[in-house]
Amino acid sequence: MLELKLLSKNEPRDALSDWIIRIGVAAFYCAFGLEKFSSAELHWVSLFREIGMGDWFRYFTGVVEVLGGILVLIPRTALAGLALVSATMAGAVVILLFILHRPADSVFPAIFLIVLISIGWNRFRVRRLDPQSAPKHE
Repeated sequence: MLELKLLSKNEPRDALSDWIIRIGVAAFYCAFGLEKFSSAELHWVSLFREIGMGDWFRYFTGVVEVLGGILVLIPRTALAGLALVSATMAGAVVILLFILHRPADSVFPAIFLIVLISIGWNRFRVRRLDPQSAPKHE
């Protein structure tokens, strides 16, 4: 089976790299989450109406994305934040594939989902299975 190796077992995790990745994820999801609160963002308004969920689900999704982005920044809650934003990406893939029947549009959320799962899995593996290699200055 294909295994994605982000770090070898003997390679220590770099705290700076960890922060850069988490800041990037947080900035991305906070920005996209905040976009969902604006009625001027017609793309999001029309997309959520097309889904049939309306404004309440758009706001809920925005809250989940911003909350997930903030949680990713806090080292102790980073996995929970990654799980939240991964759930939004999984939902986007399912909705685009099976409700809106737009498989081409589901490619980018699927790629983001795979990247988020990889980051989360690596973080989980390092934290739980090899605590000595966790960054010292989080």
